[in-house]
This record gives sequence, structure tokens and C-alpha cells, in this order.
Amino acid sequence: MSAAARPVPRELIAAPHPDTAPLPPAAGLAHGVRLLRALPYAQLDGSRPLELDLWLPGADAAGPVPLVLFVHGGAWRRGRRDDMGLRTRAWNPGPFARIAAAGAAVASVDYRLSGEAVFPAQLDDLRAALRWLALRGGELGVDAGRTVVWGESAGGHLASLLALGRTAPSLAGAVVWYGPSDLTAARAPFDPYDPATPEASMLGAVPAADPARARAASPAEQVHAEAPPFLVIHGGADTMVAPGHSEHLAERLQQAGVRAELEIVPDADHGWYGLSDAEVERIFARSTAFAATCHAAWNVP
Repeated sequence: MSAAARPVPRELIAAPHPDTAPLPPAAGLAHGVRLLRALPYAQLDGSRPLELDLWLPGADAAGPVPLVLFVHGGAWRRGRRDDMGLRTRAWNPGPFARIAAAGAAVASVDYRLSGEAVFPAQLDDLRAALRWLALRGGELGVDAGRTVVWGESAGGHLASLLALGRTAPSLAGAVVWYGPSDLTAARAPFDPYDPATPEASMLGAVPAADPARARAASPAEQVHAEAPPFLVIHGGADTMVAPGHSEHLAERLQQAGVRAELEIVPDADHGWYGLSDAEVERIFARSTAFAATCHAAWNVP
């Protein structure tokens, strides 16, 4: 048989599987921080590859280092993995580089948006990212067993579910900024009977029409006594996600005996809109300090 007549092996055509693909060299940033950008962590049939960016402390850091898994917002239908929200976009160095300079790695991850797949696909993607980071942690110099998940807005909702989901490896803590916690009850502007809400698009159903599915996607309904510590922060003047979501989640966690710290920030709208730069810096500092308490080896200056 001639060479041209032999079929091409499929494994030669496809890109290397994320579990075994070679890792690119890290790019050096200021303060010794290193960045590996666009690392594929999952390969799904019929879908784009899912990727993450990984900020690492300097090469002299004693490893493996603890990890922050960051989940972006965007109403589950838009957003970028490298964006912690509108008030941090002009920071130099940026928020992830700051965390890495303090001694922890940061993995900011893609997940499928509501126009690509419905719940629980988004949560499945975060679990796949955590699995991949644990699998390749030795090469990357990170300890996925000391992971704090941190999310804002829709990402805060997903971060809460991940922390409450008895993942393997288990999580060390969760930082939740202004995230929805309950898809079963009306809290203006959210209406569980409205089919046009971002929640309905993410869920793949009107929440009130599929209460079991809505409960499964509600962090407040998934609380259990073995959950890791939570820091929940919300703007008291939030016009997109009512602060009652965070109050309800924190109350349920505390009732279950889980360490849960709640802060309602007066006059703050969604995304910390309306706050002074100093207040946003304070919230970020409190969040990084809380994450540090979840694994004592992370030293925050």
C-alpha cells in the first residue's frame, strides 16, 4: 500500500490532549511574577478548548505554592477570564499579579457561557480545571490541595457552588463578591418567573418552572457542615444582584456551623461602582488576607 493510501492516524491530527500537552515557558513579569497564558485544561467534543491563565510567584518561591482559582463574572453569558471587574482593570500591577507576588498562584479560568451550554456545564468546567491543576501541579509548582476559589458576580455564584460541591481535591476556602445565591426566590431585580433573565438562560429553564433545577443551581440550597470557610462581600446599593443574596448565603453557612464572614459595603453598587479607590483597595486587601488564613503557608505582606 502506498503512503498516500494509508489513512492518517487521528491522534496525529488532533492537538495534544491537555493532560499531556507540553507546557509553554513562563513569561517573566514585574516583581518576579511569571505568567503562563492560554493553557488548555479541557478538550470537549463540539466545543472550543477551555483554557486558563496561570500567574506564578517568582522562581525562588518555596513550592509547591497555594492556589487561587478565579472565576469571572458577566451574567454567565459574557466575560473574560483575566477580568476581576471594572474597578481593577486599570491596576498596575493587576490583581492577579499582586496575589502572585504575595506568594500564591492564580489560575483564571474559562468556562462555557450560557450561549454555549446550560447548567451544570459551567460547574463541570470548573471541576475539570481543578482536576487538571491537581494532575499537573507537580510540573507547575502549585498545590491544588490548598485552593481558595474566588469569584465575582456570576463567577461568585459558580465559586460558591464549587466550594460547596465536595470537590476532589477539596477546597480550602471561598471568596465571593456580590454573587447570586438563590434562584428560587424573587429578589429585585431577579424574578424567578421571568424567562428573559440571565439566570433563566444559564439554567436552561425558567427557574420557577423547574424548581428542582433552580435549587440545584442555588448555593444557599447546597450548604452543608463540611463546607470550607467563606468570605462574602456585597454592595449595599447593588442594583443588579440584591445584597439579600449574600446575607442569605452567609446566614445559611453560619447556621450550619461553617466559618462565614459577611460584609455589606454601604453605598456600593455592583462591581464596586461608586466606591473610592481606597475602599476598593481595602476590599481586595481583606479578600487576599482572608484567603491567606485558609492556608497558613501563604504569606501576605
